[in-house]
Amino acid sequence: MAKRYRYAFARQKEAEEGILSMILAGVSVVLFFIAVILACIFQGKGFAGPAMGGISACAMLLSIYGFIQGMRGLSKQNRSHTFSTAGAVANGVIMIGWLGLFLTGL
Repeated sequence: MAKRYRYAFARQKEAEEGILSMILAGVSVVLFFIAVILACIFQGKGFAGPAMGGISACAMLLSIYGFIQGMRGLSKQNRSHTFSTAGAVANGVIMIGWLGLFLTGL
């Protein structure tokens, strides 16, 4: 009978930067929905313009920072890169979306 080898791999911890990256992606998406709701409520008049601009700029900066954190998390050794990869991809897509929305407005 052939010898069976059993391998056990230790569970690696997630990179903290990757978790932060995913949180920042979620916050950026929530801020996008808040800006859309404000635009619908105020119908683009009065307070809505500056508020949506500030919220959108903040969300775009959070997305850029989240992308950077996701990339930093990918460079960590002996850590799981699941959240880092997902966070970097999500923030990259959100960042491109914000940039497209911004350039459409110009």
